[in-house]
Amino acid sequence: MQKWIQRLANISAIGMFLILAMGALVTKADAGRGCGDEWPLCHGKFVPAHTISSFIEYSHRLVVGVVTLVLIATFYLVFRYVKRNDAKFYITMTVVMTLIQAAMGALAVIWPQSSLVLALHFGLSLLAFAFSLLLALVFTSFGQFLPQKRISSGFKTLVWGTTIYSYIVVYLGAYVRHTTSTGGCTGWPLCNGEVIPELKGATGIVFTHRIAALLLFLCILAMYLQARRHYQGSDKLWFGSKWALITVSLQVISGAVVTWSMGNETAYLFTGMIHAMIVACMFGFLCYLCVLTLNDRKA
Repeated sequence: MQKWIQRLANISAIGMFLILAMGALVTKADAGRGCGDEWPLCHGKFVPAHTISSFIEYSHRLVVGVVTLVLIATFYLVFRYVKRNDAKFYITMTVVMTLIQAAMGALAVIWPQSSLVLALHFGLSLLAFAFSLLLALVFTSFGQFLPQKRISSGFKTLVWGTTIYSYIVVYLGAYVRHTTSTGGCTGWPLCNGEVIPELKGATGIVFTHRIAALLLFLCILAMYLQARRHYQGSDKLWFGSKWALITVSLQVISGAVVTWSMGNETAYLFTGMIHAMIVACMFGFLCYLCVLTLNDRKA
């Protein structure tokens, strides 16, 4: 039974990752209205006409439905056979976040939502993925969550502050997409050929996100340097910090590529998906570090 639970936990994490990537595709392709204003039907049908927008939106709905069923099965088995309270917490939060974001997605179809609310939809998907990832890690060697030495309060504060701040930066990125502000800054690293452009409209939104992303990179770099200096002997802290830095670096690069690819629709959609997927990985590593700090050894 333990093996079945582990497999379902892994499938849940992969499924949540796929949902997040497909949600980004729906936004980038402007396919959120691909099924009209109906839910769960798509233009009055269970199997809609084969238009690109309806296919993208319907595929996203279908994957959400299948993954939700997997989560329900995982939820039952974890509470029935797993004694670890952290595993029960992770699966509970995954289910809760998935149901909330699914409900928000349905409401966004029936009643048009503001960009502020639509951006939160991606944020909830990100949290659902993070909790599902932590659940999957429970059943691996990384799931013991015990660092090899005591963690300073300063490093704990840095980890938690960076993780919370990263969520804000991700929300700003989602807000950029939902307000279709991406074109506010042409070129990278300069914005419209200027170091500091006129901060109005779409340009102001995109430039704010860029500055916030730069600060996030510096926070994660500081966290990595601290881990390298003080916790290199702790494989889990070192592992999480190193990969947080790698993924935030890739995130910066992918953001630049998204800007450069705006003239090519296919490349723009593909790079936008990659950008969202890297965000999920980065946030996952940061959440893993947060859990490590909660299980600090006292000696």
